[in-house]
Amino acid sequence: MDRKELEAKVLECVAFAYKKDIAEISVDTNIKEDLGGASVIMVGLVSQIENELDVLVSLPEASACVTIGDLVDKVEEEL
Repeated sequence: MDRKELEAKVLECVAFAYKKDIAEISVDTNIKEDLGGASVIMVGLVSQIENELDVLVSLPEASACVTIGDLVDKVEEEL
C-alpha cells in the first residue's frame, strides 16, 4: 500500500469515528482542535484502524498525534 492509499484509509477511519464527511477533513486536520478529540472517540478510531488496516497503534501514540497526517505516519511505521 502506498502513502496515498494509506492516507485515504486513515481518513476514512477518522471520518467514520468522528462522524465527519470525509470531504471536510485532510491530513492537515488538527485532531484535537478541529475534531474535538474526545478520548472515547480516539479509542474507537484506534480500534477501527486496527480492524481496517490490521495494524496496532497504541492509544498513547495515537493520542499524541496532532494532525491526521501524524497519525498516518504512526500507522505507516507499524506496517
